[in-house]
Amino acid sequence: MKETTSKESKNKNYSWIKRYLRAMGAEFTGVSVEDPTGAKTAEKEKSSWIKRYLRAMGPGLVTGAADDDPSGIATYSQAGAGFGLSLLWTTLITFPLMAAVQEISDRTALATGKSLGKLILERFPKRGKPILAILLLGMGITNVVSVAGDLGAAGSGMSMLGLGPSWIWAAAGGIGILLVLLLGSFPLVAKVFKLLAMSLLSYLVVLFLSKPNWIEVFNNTFVPNVSLNPQYISMLVAVLGTTISGYLFFWQSGHRIEELRQEPTGGPKAVSLDELPKAKKKVKQTFARLDVISGMAFSNLVMFAIIASTADTIGRHKSVNIQTATQAAQALRPFAGQFASVLFALGFIGTAMLAIPVLAGSVALASSDLLEKSWGFSKKVKEAPVFYGLVALGTLGGTFLSISGFALMKLLVLVATINGLIDPPFLIILMLVSNSQTIMGDQKNGRIANYLGWITTILMTGAAITLLVTS
Repeated sequence: MKETTSKESKNKNYSWIKRYLRAMGAEFTGVSVEDPTGAKTAEKEKSSWIKRYLRAMGPGLVTGAADDDPSGIATYSQAGAGFGLSLLWTTLITFPLMAAVQEISDRTALATGKSLGKLILERFPKRGKPILAILLLGMGITNVVSVAGDLGAAGSGMSMLGLGPSWIWAAAGGIGILLVLLLGSFPLVAKVFKLLAMSLLSYLVVLFLSKPNWIEVFNNTFVPNVSLNPQYISMLVAVLGTTISGYLFFWQSGHRIEELRQEPTGGPKAVSLDELPKAKKKVKQTFARLDVISGMAFSNLVMFAIIASTADTIGRHKSVNIQTATQAAQALRPFAGQFASVLFALGFIGTAMLAIPVLAGSVALASSDLLEKSWGFSKKVKEAPVFYGLVALGTLGGTFLSISGFALMKLLVLVATINGLIDPPFLIILMLVSNSQTIMGDQKNGRIANYLGWITTILMTGAAITLLVTS
């Protein structure tokens, strides 16, 4: 009898709670009428947060993964093979610098709904066009050669796996990517980009297969082992130059604009943060920042894995000379096994296919802004003919170069020099745009963003001077 009374009393309490919640508006409390304790709601919200985070992963993830293209992988392999674990500490230094400049690039798009090229022309109305034109000319040349290098690397990787001549795979890769970009919708293209980015996970597996001495790995990661040897300094400059590239600023901004165009309230126009409801604005900004930080962390983790795995395998045999990602994959075989060698090759084949549209697309969208033309993979070919024409020119130009028999290694050295010279001006321009109250409003750089951004600019300027001297 007492038990029944207790149940009735409990039900009355629940009934009172239900009526109270209905009166207050349960949707604003975050508590379900059917779940007065909030346990199920909290679990659902946690699951929803994770889903939203994974769904938000896009521009930052793709930018970070594209940074680890075959030429970058070759640089990290050279660092590990030539200098052992002594350059592992650079992964801790480059992460905050990469994250800062890419977050700044991303925020310019979020705050204004405009791409970086347009903002540069707004910030420098008189001299913006000639300055941007000169820098884009250099970027266009280097990116076409980089496309050729990435296609060549992908073709060599396929040939190494015993799947036929490298030139056939290089040509097929270039044409196949172009067809996806021309015929696919933006949601499809974005999914393909994410899928290709996941190929870099293979390097984490390679790291464990190489069985490094973890105590030495952690010591070299957290205790810098710096040498004043000219070769060491040159490799340090190469690592810095590989991780921070000017074309990625335009890609990060452009990819975020493409995503903002998908907002249901904006139609074909990119919706800036100020046009969103206050609650959604905060959520959007939070997830966008998480996307960028996660993408740069992923990129640096891959860099860490490549240096560590090649150092404890190839690096212990100084007679092995590494110039390309394919040579690194082949040299890894006797020390870490066939499976590790194959995974290494699959990783740079996948990221090559990702880096090519990023290289071609970044130049195309910045050039379209300069010419005041429509751009974007979210638009049909007939809506943005100049943009797609430039993407096709960059992709097919690189494809032709990759199968033509040119000495790509010598060209890639020249590309590194040109990139080293144009990256500092791009960084200076980015910092001036993102610090403009007129353009950015309350989204302009804060103290931390300014510190990290200008430190990156100073370091990259120093790296450019060093690169000129050593070249």
